Amino acid sequence: MPSSLTVADLNPAVLNVQYAVRGELAIKAEDLRNQLELGQQLPFKRVINSNIGNPQQKGLDQPPITFWRQVAALMEYPPLLELVKDKWPSDVLARAKELQEEIGSVGAYTHSKGIPLIRKHVAKFIAERDGYPSDPEDIFLTGGASAGVSLLLNVLIHPHETGILIPIPQYPLYTATLAQFNGVPLPYHLSEPDGWSTSISEIESAVTKAQKEGIKPRALVIINPGNPTGSLLDLPTMEAIVTLCEKHNLVLLADEVYQFNLHQPNTHPFHSFKKAVRKLNSPIQLISFHSISKGVAGECGRRGGYFECTNISEDVRAILYKMVSVGLCPPVSGQIGVDCMIRPPKEGEPSYPQYKQETDVTHAALAHRTKLMAARLNGLPGVSCVDSPGALYLHPKIELPVAAVKAAEQLGKQPDTLYALELLEETGICVVPGSGFGQKDGEYHYRLTCLCPGVEDYVGALESFHRKFLEKYGGL
Repeated sequence: MPSSLTVADLNPAVLNVQYAVRGELAIKAEDLRNQLELGQQLPFKRVINSNIGNPQQKGLDQPPITFWRQVAALMEYPPLLELVKDKWPSDVLARAKELQEEIGSVGAYTHSKGIPLIRKHVAKFIAERDGYPSDPEDIFLTGGASAGVSLLLNVLIHPHETGILIPIPQYPLYTATLAQFNGVPLPYHLSEPDGWSTSISEIESAVTKAQKEGIKPRALVIINPGNPTGSLLDLPTMEAIVTLCEKHNLVLLADEVYQFNLHQPNTHPFHSFKKAVRKLNSPIQLISFHSISKGVAGECGRRGGYFECTNISEDVRAILYKMVSVGLCPPVSGQIGVDCMIRPPKEGEPSYPQYKQETDVTHAALAHRTKLMAARLNGLPGVSCVDSPGALYLHPKIELPVAAVKAAEQLGKQPDTLYALELLEETGICVVPGSGFGQKDGEYHYRLTCLCPGVEDYVGALESFHRKFLEKYGGL
């Protein structure tokens, strides 16, 4: 009889992968949701998944953009055109016709780097955004930004030798992918008292420490706007980062997927690293990532995104092309989503009034929720929360009673994981413990999204739970 496959037979690197966003809390939330569906009585009526930036998930219901869905519908079923040609806006029909002539059926493979016409449109978008040219040959369309990040880390890492500088707190995609490919995470801490700002001296210290330990720093990850922090970099800081990358010969990996999520655009605008690099005429190697999953679209399930190579040699781009060819092509529906994202209706076009109304509503709702939630959380004892100017999250710091810390230790859990589990069990609200993103020793946080409707009730439940938690463990 053949022996059965066991965990011990698996790749050891895979066993080291941890992804907090869909970890213990998310699994517990799903179990509680199943209990509710079976009619079991719980202290709450529904589970609220505030653990992940998934705007269109059931229960959050951020409405999709009509222009996107109309174009997508015509691409999926071209005969629909005859039924809607006198009802739908002419710019929708024109966009679908243009894409159909380029693509043919959405069921067919495309170029492995993505549909050439859409890559041309991405390059045009980047050039107009930054004021510097972009080459379609430097553009790779991907199945979401995560696929691009995974690809780049894979090709950059020499197992157990290569270090990747990552911000703390960071999006767990980076530590998970580094574990998968046996890379060495080199953490640098963001400054929470300064609005989660990025410190050049902190990065320098991380580089020096790695070199002393025999680790080769290969790349620097910057998440801007930040996840989980929502912070935004100013141009002087970005230029200093570019200069640092020149000094240490670091590849700069710029995760810019939240560039359309700006809650305070007048005081905290977005600047791309492509713009900073070109402004300084810097030779540093830069990879910039973007996605259709965030912004005002929230089309997470379509899996669309891209990365742009700046100052990347032709032979390295050839390796990247070889690697993406193994996967044949990114999802075609996601590629169409990228085209809609970077070529939205313009003023004067038939779809523009509805597009503007829909996106204005989403921007206003996110800004309102973020500001309200930050203010209310800051009013709680032992809680401090930076009012995030960007992205979809807040990342409050919580001071936990000694008794709560000891209770967590007895259960073999991180203290903020205990807090998050009890929050879930009492209110149905699922958040991600700060320990899943990284934090300084002795500090505790959690990340929650600003996507939930009914924000007054939602924040009220957070407030009520926090006070009860402190009473339970002697913190009041």
